[in-house]
Amino acid sequence: MVKIANIELGEFPLLLAPMEDVSDPPFRAVCKANGADLMYTEFISSEGLIRDAAKSVQKLDIFEYERPVGIQLFGSDVETMGECARIASRVNPDLIDINYGCPVKNVACRGAGAALLQDIPKMVRMTEAVVKATHLPVTVKTRLGWDDSTKNIQEVAERLQDIGIKALTVHGRTRVQMYKGDADWTLIGKIKENPRIQIPIFGNGDIDSPEKALEYRNRYGVDGIMIGRASIGYPWIFNEIKHFLKTGEHLPVPTVADRVAVCRQHLDFSIRWKGEKVGIFEMRRHYTSYFKGLENFKPFRSRLVVAESHDELLSILNEVQEHYLGELVG
Repeated sequence: MVKIANIELGEFPLLLAPMEDVSDPPFRAVCKANGADLMYTEFISSEGLIRDAAKSVQKLDIFEYERPVGIQLFGSDVETMGECARIASRVNPDLIDINYGCPVKNVACRGAGAALLQDIPKMVRMTEAVVKATHLPVTVKTRLGWDDSTKNIQEVAERLQDIGIKALTVHGRTRVQMYKGDADWTLIGKIKENPRIQIPIFGNGDIDSPEKALEYRNRYGVDGIMIGRASIGYPWIFNEIKHFLKTGEHLPVPTVADRVAVCRQHLDFSIRWKGEKVGIFEMRRHYTSYFKGLENFKPFRSRLVVAESHDELLSILNEVQEHYLGELVG
């Protein structure tokens, strides 16, 4: 049984990665329903939360059905991150996660996210401030290092464990790599081999099939896997991996009817959470992913992304289901 502090996650948990503009409550709802064991909010700016910025505060929304769920924070100031952890703890998540992995310029160039990989002493101070500021378990997500010459994740793992984090997720790329090239899990495996490391170690990067999940579990010995991009438009991946690990067999590929049903659920939750106008607008980014692989889908997509009412969208989705009746995708 893998545990983060007292949170039981099963024998080999599958985690939904925190993804900006993706991992909101509607998306988390469909991933939870399809097998995700632990989920995280989109990352929340500590400075935005301190200023009570509406976008940052809204990201604190969590729901009972999605537990266990963690709130992920990022920032560049040690004291602000501590205060931010106190604020986030008030909404009673199951844990607090610190983002030391985001590679995008407007985060890293401000001294947050993956930028902390260039200043390990500051990373340690910041983590310690967060640990001291909350009664909740604190976890960390990061990368191998800043670049190929500074792959310091083994040192980072020991130092962060020593100051009290309860789990570590490592993305198998450096910051300089961004999301290019193949993720290298070699150092993740070496962390697991370190007898000093007692906390769960989760691997992240390029897991997009049940076969790869099995291969990486066996090769690198990780306690679980975090899945990000492969779940966008395909929340079934969690249950597919679980079934394959247990039986060695594949679940049936989702039909178009399955995809339409989950897309409807996602849309309905988006509207309930954000209101019809914003909910419909923010759902537009997901249609291509839900129906990826369907031949000649572009005309339907063009209509879905301009539709302005719930009823109109449901009508188009019904047309999609009827048009591709019985087809499999993937």
